[in-house]
Amino acid sequence: MNTVALAFDLGGTELRGALVERSGDVIARVSAPTLAGAGSEAVIGQIITLADKLLKQHPQAKVVGIGMCAPGPLDPKAGIVIGPPTLAGWHNVPLIDILSRQFGLPVRLENDANAAALGEWRFGAGRGTGSLVFVTVSTGIGGGVVADGHIYHGRRGLAAEIGHMTITGEGDRCFCGAIGCFEAVASGTALGRQATRLTAPGDGSLLRRLAKDGDISARHVVEAARTGDATACRLVEAEARWLGIGFTNLLHLYSPNLIVMGGGLANGFDLLAPGIRATVEERAMQAYRDVPIVPAELGDRAGLVGAASLILWEGEPGTALAMVQNDETRSGAGGQDEPALAPRA
Repeated sequence: MNTVALAFDLGGTELRGALVERSGDVIARVSAPTLAGAGSEAVIGQIITLADKLLKQHPQAKVVGIGMCAPGPLDPKAGIVIGPPTLAGWHNVPLIDILSRQFGLPVRLENDANAAALGEWRFGAGRGTGSLVFVTVSTGIGGGVVADGHIYHGRRGLAAEIGHMTITGEGDRCFCGAIGCFEAVASGTALGRQATRLTAPGDGSLLRRLAKDGDISARHVVEAARTGDATACRLVEAEARWLGIGFTNLLHLYSPNLIVMGGGLANGFDLLAPGIRATVEERAMQAYRDVPIVPAELGDRAGLVGAASLILWEGEPGTALAMVQNDETRSGAGGQDEPALAPRA
């Protein structure tokens, strides 16, 4: 078997693990619901269990390291998960140190949106381009920037929290406490919330029927808009305008060759694209208007593939030099010269 990396994508809802080849091919996958409310020790136990399962499925795998992505804020250089709001009890958790001690393998850590950006840049919609901004529009809005072949990290790896750009002075309060965040007005959650407000249980609307008279999701809005439902179409039009405003800001800030849109709402990209493009044409300065805006290609594999590439493509374009750890971490905290192929007991 070719050289592979163990890759993990830690989300607030689901924990995914995979064995990934240098080509970006995923040769095995496992997943489990994240024990998000149980604290860091419980979730790290899940990571170890899934790794063991993958390695038992492929005992001949030549595993050279572990690529890990997780929600921010986190510090990829120090290998510390600082305090993601979707994971209870995670406060300055030294994840690289813990996993390198457990497995005797080099470990790399990256923000989940950055890892997905890297995956799309190297193996997906961004192949062959010099720079891109990846925007994931789902429960929230996250982003990652690949500039001149490297992830742009900023101070402590905290750059590109694009969901918290202020793009209006009105609307619902974001979970971060501010009013007018991009995420608060343009995420899938915001779209579903707006649809729920515009309808009522038992009103006979298509949106409420699709939601079985419960709260409406962004998926329901897209589904209804595909049938031509007037309310859903108006909601999609408004959503596209908010996304277009946010994307215009990203064009002006980063001047990428490409914007890639992923996340659950990208399933409605064909409906949203005309309104997004019209808003960019209206609001962006002339020099920025020709930048393509395209849907992501890798789906939920993007984070896994990007995380794996932190190991498999280390030192090459796409991995910032600041992420290279010291010699002790590179060989595992136990100082082994050869990486182990299975978790320590």
